[in-house]
Amino acid sequence: VQLQASGGGLVQAGGSLRLSCAASGSIFRFSFIGWFRQAPGNERELVAVLSSGSTNSNYADSVKGRFTISKDGAKNTVYLQMNNLKPEDTAVYYCAASITAYGFEYQTPSKYAYWGQGTLVTVSS
Repeated sequence: VQLQASGGGLVQAGGSLRLSCAASGSIFRFSFIGWFRQAPGNERELVAVLSSGSTNSNYADSVKGRFTISKDGAKNTVYLQMNNLKPEDTAVYYCAASITAYGFEYQTPSKYAYWGQGTLVTVSS
């Protein structure tokens, strides 16, 4: 399984970016697929994740109302639309997928066996 993340960059506060995560094969084989991020000196944290086989999605409180995760099953791709970006959103964003995570385990990075290479998002004030 390969996950290819793209779409990061430099943007001013209040701006928008869309991240893409292309999987090598069907995303419906995963229980969860989504995005984590890690800022310097911080632990990796959940940003947004969705259940591949349903429309259920979950977000970190810090991004609710600003970020939207979506999927295109035909393209085996998951997207993260990020609006009204803030400097505190600056981080490396990782696409991740899990086959084994169940229920609230979606919040746990160690439950994700597959990771993309990361894409840097920098938000200037």
